[in-house]
Amino acid sequence: MSGMIAEADVLDALRDVIDPELGVNIVDLGLVYRVATGDDAIAIDMTMTTPSCPLGDYLKDESRSAIRRRFSGVGTIEINLVWSPPWSAELIREEGRRALGWPEEERKPGYSAWTPSD
Repeated sequence: MSGMIAEADVLDALRDVIDPELGVNIVDLGLVYRVATGDDAIAIDMTMTTPSCPLGDYLKDESRSAIRRRFSGVGTIEINLVWSPPWSAELIREEGRRALGWPEEERKPGYSAWTPSD
């Protein structure tokens, strides 16, 4: 492989990985926390919506496959599941919120439908 792979290109490849429960890609769901690239390697830190999510191995395998399809010459692909910070719906990107059909006001960062009772 020649040249450095850009983080944006890796994120673009990971948009092909769809969470089968929600039908939205893992980038727009906010599951990808970090992408690091080197001469012959890509490292990714990602999380699940909950630590008990049974899709961890599946999404890691799908992510690895998506990267291999896009960057056939990369040598090492390291994908780590991390739990800090814990995932929350606030991490969902605008594209993900739109894909989930959230109304405009619910797509704003920090929005909460919960209101305290008197």
